[in-house]
Amino acid sequence: MLVKGIKSRPTYNGITLNPAARKHLVALEAEGAEALLEQSQSANSEEWSKSEILFVATSATAADYEQKMAALKANNVWQAPTIPILLNRLSAVLSKSHMGTCLYVSGTEGFIGQVMQVAMNHGIDPASIKTEHRGSEARRVQCVHCKGFTDNVRTSPYTCPHCGLSLLVRDHYSRRLGAFQGVCIDAEEPGTAPTPEVMFP
Repeated sequence: MLVKGIKSRPTYNGITLNPAARKHLVALEAEGAEALLEQSQSANSEEWSKSEILFVATSATAADYEQKMAALKANNVWQAPTIPILLNRLSAVLSKSHMGTCLYVSGTEGFIGQVMQVAMNHGIDPASIKTEHRGSEARRVQCVHCKGFTDNVRTSPYTCPHCGLSLLVRDHYSRRLGAFQGVCIDAEEPGTAPTPEVMFP
Protein backbone atom coordinates (compact mmCIF):
# COMPACT_ATOMS: atom_id res chain seq x y z
CA MET A 1 0.00 0.00 0.00
CA LEU A 2 3.06 2.27 -0.23
CA VAL A 3 3.18 4.86 -2.97
CA LYS A 4 6.41 4.95 -4.95
CA GLY A 5 8.15 8.17 -5.87
CA ILE A 6 7.09 10.27 -2.87
CA LYS A 7 9.33 13.36 -3.05
CA SER A 8 9.58 13.74 0.73
CA ARG A 9 10.98 10.21 1.06
CA PRO A 10 14.54 10.47 2.48
CA THR A 11 17.53 9.35 0.44
CA TYR A 12 20.84 8.38 2.01
CA ASN A 13 23.95 8.78 -0.11
CA GLY A 14 26.46 7.18 2.25
CA ILE A 15 29.21 8.68 4.36
CA THR A 16 32.77 9.41 3.30
CA LEU A 17 35.06 11.55 5.43
CA ASN A 18 35.65 14.93 3.82
CA PRO A 19 39.41 15.62 3.89
CA ALA A 20 38.75 19.38 3.70
CA ALA A 21 36.81 19.37 6.99
CA ARG A 22 38.44 20.91 10.07
CA LYS A 23 36.54 18.46 12.27
CA HIS A 24 34.57 15.26 11.71
CA LEU A 25 31.56 14.88 14.03
CA VAL A 26 30.03 11.41 13.69
CA ALA A 27 26.76 10.16 15.23
CA LEU A 28 26.22 6.41 15.01
CA GLU A 29 23.55 3.94 16.08
CA ALA A 30 24.37 0.23 16.43
CA GLU A 31 25.06 -1.20 12.93
CA GLY A 32 25.67 2.34 11.73
CA ALA A 33 29.15 1.91 13.17
CA GLU A 34 29.97 -0.31 10.18
CA ALA A 35 29.59 2.67 7.86
CA LEU A 36 32.38 4.48 9.71
CA LEU A 37 34.56 1.42 10.19
CA GLU A 38 34.60 0.94 6.42
CA GLN A 39 36.36 4.32 6.19
CA SER A 40 39.36 2.90 8.05
CA GLN A 41 40.81 1.60 4.77
CA SER A 42 40.97 5.04 3.15
CA ALA A 43 41.21 7.58 6.01
CA ASN A 44 44.63 8.38 7.47
CA SER A 45 45.63 9.04 11.07
CA GLU A 46 45.23 12.81 10.59
CA GLU A 47 41.56 12.36 9.68
CA TRP A 48 40.90 10.28 12.80
CA SER A 49 42.77 12.77 15.01
CA LYS A 50 40.17 15.43 14.16
CA SER A 51 37.20 13.10 14.60
CA GLU A 52 34.67 12.98 17.43
CA ILE A 53 32.43 9.91 17.50
CA LEU A 54 29.14 9.67 19.39
CA PHE A 55 27.81 6.11 19.49
CA VAL A 56 24.67 4.53 20.91
CA ALA A 57 24.31 0.77 21.16
CA THR A 58 20.91 -0.76 20.50
CA SER A 59 22.12 -4.28 19.77
CA ALA A 60 24.02 -7.08 21.48
CA THR A 61 27.13 -6.38 19.37
CA ALA A 62 27.78 -3.04 21.07
CA ALA A 63 31.00 -4.11 22.80
CA ASP A 64 32.46 -5.37 19.52
CA TYR A 65 31.73 -2.06 17.76
CA GLU A 66 33.10 -0.05 20.66
CA GLN A 67 36.42 -1.95 20.55
CA LYS A 68 36.73 -1.50 16.79
CA MET A 69 36.02 2.23 17.00
CA ALA A 70 38.56 2.63 19.79
CA ALA A 71 41.14 1.10 17.45
CA LEU A 72 40.58 3.97 14.99
CA LYS A 73 42.32 6.30 17.47
CA ALA A 74 39.80 9.06 16.98
CA ASN A 75 40.22 12.23 19.02
CA ASN A 76 37.19 11.25 21.10
CA VAL A 77 34.82 8.25 21.17
CA TRP A 78 31.82 8.54 23.48
CA GLN A 79 29.16 5.87 23.99
CA ALA A 80 25.68 6.91 25.09
CA PRO A 81 23.31 4.59 26.97
CA THR A 82 20.24 5.83 25.03
CA ILE A 83 19.40 7.82 21.91
CA PRO A 84 17.97 10.83 23.85
CA ILE A 85 21.21 11.13 25.82
CA LEU A 86 23.26 10.98 22.62
CA LEU A 87 21.07 13.72 21.13
CA ASN A 88 21.65 15.91 24.19
CA ARG A 89 25.41 15.39 23.89
CA LEU A 90 25.28 16.12 20.17
CA SER A 91 23.42 19.37 20.81
CA ALA A 92 26.05 20.41 23.35
CA VAL A 93 28.89 19.61 20.94
CA LEU A 94 27.23 21.47 18.07
CA SER A 95 26.70 24.54 20.26
CA LYS A 96 30.50 24.81 20.56
CA SER A 97 31.39 23.78 17.01
CA HIS A 98 32.95 26.11 14.45
CA MET A 99 32.88 26.51 10.69
CA GLY A 100 34.50 23.58 8.98
CA THR A 101 32.80 20.93 11.12
CA CYS A 102 31.29 18.16 9.00
CA LEU A 103 28.45 16.04 10.45
CA TYR A 104 28.01 12.38 9.53
CA VAL A 105 25.11 10.16 10.64
CA SER A 106 24.52 6.43 10.23
CA GLY A 107 21.89 4.13 11.72
CA THR A 108 18.18 3.52 11.34
CA GLU A 109 15.89 6.03 9.65
CA GLY A 110 14.39 7.07 12.99
CA PHE A 111 17.84 7.77 14.42
CA ILE A 112 18.99 9.70 11.35
CA GLY A 113 15.83 11.82 11.43
CA GLN A 114 16.26 12.72 15.10
CA VAL A 115 19.93 13.65 14.63
CA MET A 116 19.02 15.85 11.66
CA GLN A 117 16.39 17.60 13.79
CA VAL A 118 19.06 18.51 16.35
CA ALA A 119 21.41 19.68 13.60
CA MET A 120 18.75 21.86 11.97
CA ASN A 121 18.03 23.44 15.38
CA HIS A 122 21.67 24.59 15.29
CA GLY A 123 21.30 26.09 11.82
CA ILE A 124 22.92 23.27 9.84
CA ASP A 125 21.63 22.82 6.29
CA PRO A 126 20.27 19.24 5.98
CA ALA A 127 21.82 18.98 2.52
CA SER A 128 25.29 19.30 4.07
CA ILE A 129 24.83 16.33 6.44
CA LYS A 130 26.29 13.03 5.22
CA THR A 131 23.89 10.16 5.97
CA GLU A 132 23.86 6.38 5.55
CA HIS A 133 21.05 4.01 6.48
CA ARG A 134 22.17 0.88 8.32
CA GLY A 135 20.24 -1.68 10.35
CA SER A 136 16.51 -2.19 10.66
CA GLU A 137 14.04 -0.61 8.25
CA ALA A 138 11.62 0.01 11.14
CA ARG A 139 10.19 3.51 11.06
CA ARG A 140 9.56 6.36 13.45
CA VAL A 141 5.94 7.37 12.86
CA GLN A 142 3.80 10.30 13.96
CA CYS A 143 0.06 9.78 14.26
CA VAL A 144 -1.48 12.71 12.38
CA HIS A 145 -4.55 12.54 14.64
CA CYS A 146 -3.13 12.66 18.20
CA LYS A 147 0.41 13.80 17.19
CA GLY A 148 2.01 10.99 19.22
CA PHE A 149 5.31 9.46 18.05
CA THR A 150 6.06 5.75 17.93
CA ASP A 151 9.54 4.34 17.29
CA ASN A 152 10.44 1.04 15.61
CA VAL A 153 7.18 0.56 13.72
CA ARG A 154 7.52 -2.54 11.56
CA THR A 155 3.95 -3.19 10.40
CA SER A 156 1.30 -1.35 8.44
CA PRO A 157 -1.29 -0.82 9.64
CA TYR A 158 -0.34 -0.60 13.32
CA THR A 159 -2.28 0.48 16.38
CA CYS A 160 -1.25 3.88 17.72
CA PRO A 161 -0.29 3.33 21.38
CA HIS A 162 -1.35 6.90 22.19
CA CYS A 163 -4.90 7.05 20.82
CA GLY A 164 -5.68 3.47 19.73
CA LEU A 165 -6.42 4.20 16.07
CA SER A 166 -5.34 1.77 13.33
CA LEU A 167 -2.81 3.69 11.24
CA LEU A 168 -1.62 3.24 7.68
CA VAL A 169 2.08 4.11 7.56
CA ARG A 170 2.58 6.49 4.67
CA ASP A 171 5.78 7.11 2.70
CA HIS A 172 5.26 10.82 3.39
CA TYR A 173 8.13 12.00 5.58
CA SER A 174 8.43 15.15 7.67
CA ARG A 175 12.02 16.38 7.96
CA ARG A 176 10.93 18.87 10.60
CA LEU A 177 9.52 16.07 12.76
CA GLY A 178 11.96 13.36 11.70
CA ALA A 179 9.11 10.91 11.19
CA PHE A 180 6.83 9.25 8.67
CA GLN A 181 3.12 10.00 8.82
CA GLY A 182 0.48 7.55 10.04
CA VAL A 183 -3.16 8.12 9.09
CA CYS A 184 -6.29 6.27 10.25
CA ILE A 185 -6.98 3.43 7.84
CA ASP A 186 -10.58 2.67 8.89
CA ALA A 187 -11.94 6.14 9.65
CA GLU A 188 -15.08 5.64 7.54
CA GLU A 189 -15.78 2.12 8.83
CA PRO A 190 -14.18 1.63 12.26
CA GLY A 191 -13.09 -1.93 12.95
CA THR A 192 -12.46 -2.84 9.30
CA ALA A 193 -8.68 -2.34 9.34
CA PRO A 194 -6.81 -5.11 7.50
CA THR A 195 -4.48 -7.48 9.32
CA PRO A 196 -1.13 -5.81 10.05
CA GLU A 197 1.61 -6.84 7.64
CA VAL A 198 5.34 -6.58 8.26
CA MET A 199 6.46 -3.89 5.83
CA PHE A 200 9.63 -2.61 7.50
CA PRO A 201 11.70 -5.57 8.81
